[in-house]
Amino acid sequence: MTKYYSIHLSLLLLTAVLCSCGANRDKSATTEPSILLEHVRLIDGNGGAPVEDTRLLIKDGKIAAIGTDIAEENATVINLEGKTVMPTLISAHSHIGTLKGTSTKPENYTEDNILAQLKRYESYGVLQIMVMGTDRPLIFETGLRDRSLKGDIPGARIHSAGYGFGAPNGAPPLSFAMDKVFRPATVAQVTLQMDSLAQLKPDMVKIWVDDFNGKYPAKMQPEIYQAIIKAAHQHNLRVAAHVYYLSDLKQLVAAGVDIIAHSVRNDLIDDTTVAQMKAQQVIYIPTLSLDEYAYIYAQQPEWINNEFFKKSLEPGVYEMITSEKYQTDLKNAPNYALNMKAFETAKQNMLRLYKAGVLIAMGTDSGATPVRAQGFSEHLELQLMTEAGLSPLEGITVATKNAATTLKVQQQYGTLEPGKVADFMILNGNPAKDIKNTREIFAVYKDGKEVSKGPLP
Repeated sequence: MTKYYSIHLSLLLLTAVLCSCGANRDKSATTEPSILLEHVRLIDGNGGAPVEDTRLLIKDGKIAAIGTDIAEENATVINLEGKTVMPTLISAHSHIGTLKGTSTKPENYTEDNILAQLKRYESYGVLQIMVMGTDRPLIFETGLRDRSLKGDIPGARIHSAGYGFGAPNGAPPLSFAMDKVFRPATVAQVTLQMDSLAQLKPDMVKIWVDDFNGKYPAKMQPEIYQAIIKAAHQHNLRVAAHVYYLSDLKQLVAAGVDIIAHSVRNDLIDDTTVAQMKAQQVIYIPTLSLDEYAYIYAQQPEWINNEFFKKSLEPGVYEMITSEKYQTDLKNAPNYALNMKAFETAKQNMLRLYKAGVLIAMGTDSGATPVRAQGFSEHLELQLMTEAGLSPLEGITVATKNAATTLKVQQQYGTLEPGKVADFMILNGNPAKDIKNTREIFAVYKDGKEVSKGPLP
C-alpha cells in the first residue's frame, strides 16, 4: 500500500508539473509579440523637430522604448524607412450617432450606427473623441461609453458630456436631434438637472450660449449659465461653452467657464480678455473646419473630389453638396458673406490666443450635421490651423498633446513616449514639411495593434 501510494503521489506531482508547464505555454502563446519599428521618422507630439531614423519598441500595447540602440529578441521587426510615425489625433469636440445619411435625427441613434462611426474615426487615425452634449440614454444604459474606454469595442474611444444645457425655445436647434438637452428656465431647475447629469459621470458639461445670428429670440441668460457653472464645479465637472460673440465670451470667462468650445467670430478678442483667459487657464477649441464648412462647398474646394474626403461622408451627402442647387442656395444665403468674414476672424483669434499662451486644443464639431465629415474634418482642421499661422508641428501638438490634456488623458495618450499607450499613425509622407501628409495614412495602431490601413484601399 505504501509503495502504491508513493507511485500515485509521484504521478500526481508529475501531472501537476506538466499542467503547470502547459499553462505557462498557453499563457506565453497568448501574449502579444513585441513589435520593433525601425528606421522611423518620429514626431512625438511634444512639438520638437522630427527625430530621424530611430526605433520604437512596442510591448503589451504600450511604448516600451524609443532610441537607436534598442533591440528585442523575438520581436516582429517592421522597416519604416521613409515613413513617419506620429500620435493618433484627438478631437475635443465631436458628435456621433444622430447623423445618418443626409439627416440628423433621434431615431438614427443606434448602437450599430455609433459603432460604424467610431470605426470611421479610427480609419482616419482619430482614436479619441469628446461628444459635446448630444448623447442619448442608449450610450449609458448599454455601457457603450464605458466599453469603448476599456477597449472592449473597436473604433475611437468615446468621451461624453452627456446631455448639454440650452435655452428654452432657443439654441441648440431641436431639429438637430437636441431633444435630450436640458433647457432650464430657472436657477432652481439647474440644480436638479445638474444632479441628474452628474449621475452619468460625464467628462464635462456642455452649454450653448448663442442666438445663431439672430435665429432665436434669446440666448441662455447669464443667471442661468452662472448657476450651471457653479453647480458643475460643485460636482467637480468642467463646463465647455458654445459661443459666437465676444460679449458672451467675456461674461462666461468672468463666470468661471473652463473651456470655450468654438471660436469667437464676430470680433477680435481684446488683450484684457486674452490675459484673463490665460490666467484662468481657459482652454480654447477653435473648430475652424465648422466655420469653413458654412460656405466652402459653394466654392468648389480643392479637396471636394478627393477620395480621402469622399470616404468620410455618409451615403448621399456627396451628391447633395455637389449639386448645383445646394451650391447655389449656399452662395445666395443671407449669411454667406458674414460666414466668410466670421471664418477669417476665427483664424485670427485662434492665432492670437495661441501666441499669448492660452491652451488651444483641436475639435471640429464633426458629426453634428451631414456636411461636417467625421474623420476628414480632423485632418482639415490641421490644415486650417497651419493656414492661420501655426507651424505643422504646432498644429500636430494641438491635435494630440493639447487635446489629450483637454480630455484629461495626457498621462496615457497624446504623445509617443515610453510608458504611454501605443496609439499612433504611420504616414507615407512627412507632415512636418506639409501638414496634408497626415492624410497619407499607411497604417493606424491602437493599443499597439494595427487596426486600419486608413480609409482608402
